Amino acid sequence: MLNAKLLKLPIAAHQHRHEHHQIVIGVRGEAELSVGGTGAHLDTWKACVVPTEASHDYCGDDQNHVLVINLDPLTPAINTPAHADYERMMRFFEKPRTLQMDSRLQGLVQFTAGEFDRAPDNLTLQQHLASSILYCMADRIVDRQVQSSSRASISPEVVRRYILANLHRKITVEEMASEACLSVSRFHEVFREVAGITPHQFLLQTRLEQAAHLLASSSLSVSEISYRTGFSSQSALTNALRKYKGTTPSRLQINESVA
Repeated sequence: MLNAKLLKLPIAAHQHRHEHHQIVIGVRGEAELSVGGTGAHLDTWKACVVPTEASHDYCGDDQNHVLVINLDPLTPAINTPAHADYERMMRFFEKPRTLQMDSRLQGLVQFTAGEFDRAPDNLTLQQHLASSILYCMADRIVDRQVQSSSRASISPEVVRRYILANLHRKITVEEMASEACLSVSRFHEVFREVAGITPHQFLLQTRLEQAAHLLASSSLSVSEISYRTGFSSQSALTNALRKYKGTTPSRLQINESVA
């Protein structure tokens, strides 16, 4: 009735159609889908809904991984009007659409991908996690209108790439707003609606994620990593890791996992 798997899309474009509903969710890298002639660019903050029988082209870069969720259209929630979830699911799959994920949903997707890697043979676990993603997405579609064009114009992944390109220096909200071609007040409002956190929180989160990655995977000193990730000092990085991640640089350097 419902199954899911992690895939790497081919670099060369392919086309097919199938007799089941499908959700394609960006996990790593970037991918391109064209569903019924409408293009969709997938990064780690976007997903694409492909209704049954919709012809679609797909390809990805050499880093891409996507989570694909397939749902049989004969599933009672889709096929039985008396089912409690029928209207919700029918509206969700009524047309091809691209979804911009907020931070909570994106976190659930990344957690799920990690569990798929950890337990590749646990199909029951995978089915439950995929079902949770499906219902979270359906709730977001049914409970509000698809995001307006001004919201869709902001991709947290694009902002994240800008931050990473300038990570060693001070980055202001004004600069991030300029990158999105919005005023500071409008950028702050729309970004929070799209990502679920403020631009400042997103900036700090990105700095900490990169610092944690470097601490766990490189031989650079804590002082050098502090500089490269935009913290004012080694103690500033240490305090931020302790406060927001519940760990320390020394623990990360011996590959202790973070919260």
